[in-house]
Amino acid sequence: MKIALMDSGIGLLAATAAVRRLRPDADLVLSSDPASVPWGPRTSEDVTARSLAIAEAAAQYGPDALIVACNTASVHALPALRARLEPGVPVIGTVPAIKPAAAGGGPFAIWATPATTGSPYQRGLIREFADGATVTEVPCPGLADAVEHADQAAIDAAIAAAAARTPDDVRAVVLGCTHYELVAERIRAAVQQPGRPPLVLHGSAGAVAAQALRRIGELPAPEAPAGGSLTVLLGGLESALPAPALAYEEGVFLQAVSPAR
Repeated sequence: MKIALMDSGIGLLAATAAVRRLRPDADLVLSSDPASVPWGPRTSEDVTARSLAIAEAAAQYGPDALIVACNTASVHALPALRARLEPGVPVIGTVPAIKPAAAGGGPFAIWATPATTGSPYQRGLIREFADGATVTEVPCPGLADAVEHADQAAIDAAIAAAAARTPDDVRAVVLGCTHYELVAERIRAAVQQPGRPPLVLHGSAGAVAAQALRRIGELPAPEAPAGGSLTVLLGGLESALPAPALAYEEGVFLQAVSPAR
């Protein structure tokens, strides 16, 4: 079994780690274009063109499925990616976990890039899955870029600024950018209010990993023998995991358990 994942940069690490935990035997292909990060400010046409380029680079390796582990690419490029690759390669997009957050009850916040915050796409998801709920959209300028470069001071500053815009009474936060999942516990620490119930964070990595397996007719098998390979493509060229990836638990985990191709 071979599963490819694509993102602008290292935001795909969370979903990749989730796939690896579900299927240690799966071969994984990671395709990104970190030189072009961030994608949030780019036009829809630009995001689509870049998404197609890195998806086609991954497709050269014959994956059974492709996970679009990027919210921005899913918003702008998913129809084009499916038109190009399906039905031969199922394409699984990433949607912010608004539905489970709304089901949990109580007010919640959605942390997302400035381009996604307030967008028709996100507002549509709120209407569809959280109608009547108290939802605060929180823009997080600079956070994805800071995570991409493992700039710890910039990460702390961006999280603190977003936390200051988050109401004190929220019970959950939806992580509306895959990069944010890499610093989830830092977000939790910044938003958690003393004396209130533990804050719930809703990411997408586990859901998209499970959906990818369903789409190709496979079941989770975390007990399967380890040994699935890891191929990293940066701008279409085979490479090692970029150095900033190893600043995060997910990157260290993937390097430790996945032999290089």
